[in-house]
Amino acid sequence: MSLVELIAQADERGLATSGLACLDRCVPLLGGDDEVLRPLWANLAAGGDPAAWGGLLEQVRAKLGIAEVVDDEDLEDEAALLARRMLAAAPAVRSAAEARIWADACSVASLQIHRLLDPAKEDASCGDRVPQALNSVRASGAPVVGRAEGMSPLVAAELRRQVSVLEILAGHGAAGLRRALEVSTEGRRVLRAVVSRRARGKG
Repeated sequence: MSLVELIAQADERGLATSGLACLDRCVPLLGGDDEVLRPLWANLAAGGDPAAWGGLLEQVRAKLGIAEVVDDEDLEDEAALLARRMLAAAPAVRSAAEARIWADACSVASLQIHRLLDPAKEDASCGDRVPQALNSVRASGAPVVGRAEGMSPLVAAELRRQVSVLEILAGHGAAGLRRALEVSTEGRRVLRAVVSRRARGKG
């Protein structure tokens, strides 16, 4: 199934995990350490209290210094702005309806973040078509590199991770959470390396 179809069919835990995994991979842009989102991951595990989600979310926002959505002029770095908005938009209540909106928005934002940070970006001539291209790839099945026409390697890899997380949760439920976290951790390490290289390049 395509990424869009997987999101449409996912249950509340799968959707919340999908959104959280996208955010987790982008933590390097938020200035957080690798453990900052662990309380939210633990809340999604079997036995986690859905009612505690909102409080844990506020703690994470406070730790990362994100009280609300920031305006464009508040941050020059577009990728970091998108990451901050992902966290700011996280629903305070763990419900399927709200999680679905968040998961879909996080999917698009994370792909855009990876496009912005990829040193092997698409040709600048396709600039205006980039959002359309991202949506097209999300809606197509089997998003492997060969099918991700026009997408850079970093974007194609992020697309595969998003699909993997949703497939794991669809097939294993809460029991697949550890594997989903492993997939996300791998992506976070990749992005942290990219962010580090970019910072050295600016230095």
